[in-house]
Amino acid sequence: MRVAFFDTKSYDKKSFDKYAGLNGVEIKYFETKLNLDTAELAHGFDAVCAFVNDTVDKDVIDRLSEMNVKAVALRCAGFNNVDMRHAFGKIHVLRVPAYSPYAVAEHAMALLLTSIRRIHKSYIRSRDFNFSLSGLTGFDLHGKTVGVIGTGRIGRVFIDIARGFGMKVLAYDKFPSPGLENADDVRYVSLDELYENSDIISLHCPLTDDTTHMINEETLKKCKKGVVIINTSRGGLVDAEDLLNAIKSRHVGAACLDVYEEESDLFFEDNSGHILNDDILARLISMPNVIVTSHQAFLTEEALENIAKTTIKNLVDLFEDGQCANELCFRGNAAEDCKSGKCF
Repeated sequence: MRVAFFDTKSYDKKSFDKYAGLNGVEIKYFETKLNLDTAELAHGFDAVCAFVNDTVDKDVIDRLSEMNVKAVALRCAGFNNVDMRHAFGKIHVLRVPAYSPYAVAEHAMALLLTSIRRIHKSYIRSRDFNFSLSGLTGFDLHGKTVGVIGTGRIGRVFIDIARGFGMKVLAYDKFPSPGLENADDVRYVSLDELYENSDIISLHCPLTDDTTHMINEETLKKCKKGVVIINTSRGGLVDAEDLLNAIKSRHVGAACLDVYEEESDLFFEDNSGHILNDDILARLISMPNVIVTSHQAFLTEEALENIAKTTIKNLVDLFEDGQCANELCFRGNAAEDCKSGKCF
């Protein structure tokens, strides 16, 4: 089996080489992202391996199908960059539904702690031998209320971490997790109640038509003054311009962002020698109460190992057995994990 691997970074190769070698899979690494202009590189390959900022739209799917590429193996959980409706019946789409929920949830908490305890500012000061504490006053997490939107694997781990800090949790999910709610410190509520009563809001849900820009001007108005917004899921969950305006008006107290809606041409690359043309992102980064990391939450040794292991297993299962438990199918109006074992 030959796999064309797009948007390659140095940290990808170690784990993928290991599991590809163990399973007789040949990988050709390409640094370029997958799009219509680069899809031709997949000629002669059985499958392509894509990441979050690769483009797998109608035109790319058609071109891959014409070249007899059988599968798109996503080395991530999200699939909003794939036209699933068009893929159905043309090409198999595989994903990694869970690689390390701890990695993402811990990063979300790290961003929160860094922000509210001004650790980033203190670090910069001490590098200049400035040990003044002026302007570094934070607040306790103990006793605060955190709203968690999305209670899948990552959301539940984040809730466990928050409970460890003595926080109260208001949770929202269209499909509540059985056994999560308790009378003491975790309660499922409506989105409006979550917005109105949370000191901190952390997003852990997929990007869908229903969740796109769920954090916007109207929902931010419902939030407490001084609310802290955390997003380690998908950039499109937040209307960045509305968030910027709410920060400027002092209604939002802080923002911790590991993702950004227009990140595809910026994140994962060194742009330090270039002028940033995205004015909204530039202004967000310039704000003293905003922390932006570059889609880094997944990046732990354990997560990279699990991503490679699962991605290679997905491909081996599909090509040797004709089915894969982590295949995505388009059913009705939404994409979901294949329950039958075969999508076509």
